[in-house]
Amino acid sequence: MPINYTTAATDEELRQIMALQRQNLYKNTPAEYQKDQGFTTVEHSFETLKEMNNALPQIIAKDGDTLVGYALVMPRTFGKLVPELVPMFDIVAELDWEGKAIGEQRFYVMGQICVAESHRGQGIFDGLYAAHKKYFSTDFDICVTEVAVRNTRSQRAHERVGFRTIHTYEDYTDVWNVVVWDWS
Repeated sequence: MPINYTTAATDEELRQIMALQRQNLYKNTPAEYQKDQGFTTVEHSFETLKEMNNALPQIIAKDGDTLVGYALVMPRTFGKLVPELVPMFDIVAELDWEGKAIGEQRFYVMGQICVAESHRGQGIFDGLYAAHKKYFSTDFDICVTEVAVRNTRSQRAHERVGFRTIHTYEDYTDVWNVVVWDWS
C-alpha cells in the first residue's frame, strides 16, 4: 500500500504523533541508536500539539491507518509555546537569509520530523517535506528548523531535501545547526 501524505485531522492522529515521538526521544533511546538512527529532542503535550494543529495543520505520513511519520509545523507566533524551542525562535528572527533578516520574511518553523523505524529508508522523510512544500509554499517562502549537531543522520537528510545550515549555536540542551529551506 502506498504511503499517504496528509494533514492530521483527528485527536487519534495527534496521539499517534505523540507515541512515535516518545519512542524516539533521546532520553528513551541508547546513544548508539541515536548515532545510527537519529532521535527527537522535544516531547509535546497533547494540548500543545492540538493548539499547533489548530493554527497550521501538522503533516503526517500514513501506511493504511498507521501513522509512520510526521513533520510538525509551528508558526512564528508559537515561539514561547515550547520552552526547549525558545532559544531557536529568539535567534532565528535575527538571522540573515539572502541579505534580509528572517524575521522580515514569510517563514515558519518545522518543529520536529520523525519516521517510524519500520519505515525508514523508504523516502518518507523526503515525502514529508514534499508535503510541507505542497501545503505551505503559497503562504511561506522559507522553512526553518534546527538539527542537533550530533544528529548527523538528520543533518544529512535535511541537506538532501534542500536545507542549508546558516548558523550554529549552543543552548542548555545541545549544540544546534539552524537550517533553512528556501522556496522562493
